[in-house]
Amino acid sequence: MSIHDEHPFRTPPELRDPIRRLRGHLPAPVTVWTSAGAGRQDGWTISSVLVGEGRPGELVALVDEDCDWWELFRACGTATVNVLAHGQGRVADAFARIAPSPGGPFRTGDWAPAAYGPRLQGAAGWVGVRLVDPAPPHAGWGLLVRAAIADVELADGAEALEHRYGHYA
Repeated sequence: MSIHDEHPFRTPPELRDPIRRLRGHLPAPVTVWTSAGAGRQDGWTISSVLVGEGRPGELVALVDEDCDWWELFRACGTATVNVLAHGQGRVADAFARIAPSPGGPFRTGDWAPAAYGPRLQGAAGWVGVRLVDPAPPHAGWGLLVRAAIADVELADGAEALEHRYGHYA
């Protein structure tokens, strides 16, 4: 057995997708969108998010149409966008379904019920949103989802978590 300073299965630089590499160069917010309704709750980690100012303001996100949360959001029409804070990367990984969370993703982190969907305690902020169009168009491989901002709350002194080059910063 030998010890390597690189991942042995990493794609060589010359074979990497340039669009994916571009995305990695840009800092991205780390959010978990959560919804509750019909006796269940679910959520999904989303980093492809933009804020559109206006009356009402909107969040625009690229959403994986195959994730279970998307069907719940479409059905109930509301979500809490939890803006994760430093130290909450494990929560993001659990909701992205890339890290284990025995008992489900809501077992990672401290969650409380809220008007638009479950709310993560200690987050850098929370945004209550309403789905604008339940049949959004595609943008690349994701759905271009628009959500009207109904409520915003920011935590004093909490710095938002960001993702860059495949790591949390």
